[in-house]
Amino acid sequence: MDDRRRIRVSKFLSRHLRHEPGRIGLVLGSQGWTGIDALLVAAARHGFAITRDELAQVVARDDKQRFAVDGDRIRANQGHSVAVDLDLPVAEPPAFLFHGTVSRSVAAIREEGLRPMNRHAVHLSPDRETAIRVGARRGRPVVLVVRSGDMCRAGHEFRISANGVWLVSHVPPGYISFPA
Repeated sequence: MDDRRRIRVSKFLSRHLRHEPGRIGLVLGSQGWTGIDALLVAAARHGFAITRDELAQVVARDDKQRFAVDGDRIRANQGHSVAVDLDLPVAEPPAFLFHGTVSRSVAAIREEGLRPMNRHAVHLSPDRETAIRVGARRGRPVVLVVRSGDMCRAGHEFRISANGVWLVSHVPPGYISFPA
């Protein structure tokens, strides 16, 4: 499978496993799982046929490990805007985590902190390089440093997804270091 096709399949999976399962008639369980066969049938029925081999390649080669497969079912690891409970473990974060954004968002973040927007949680990266890649999706990246260890000691609850993304309900502006 060429890179263009792999990207198209990945975007299709992200859209329908995280945001719009009903658009193709897909039903997610309470923890976000759906049957692989059901997904493949729904995709084909809506004009985007995916083979089982293509699905396996996208899951295996995804650099962010966005998807998890468990036997005959699949789900997105995080980033949902639909109601799911991923049953992620509460974990103590490292002292610092990172968030990639773009300059046009910095003023609002200074005022309100990091909010989940249309997702269930704020996504934080374990390293600066990942945050740069995340921010670069929407323009020139700006990396914010979050004092996650201080937040945790203050009672904020962090969870970690299967692919290493840290999740928290909100990051108040006082815990964020902004670039000069």
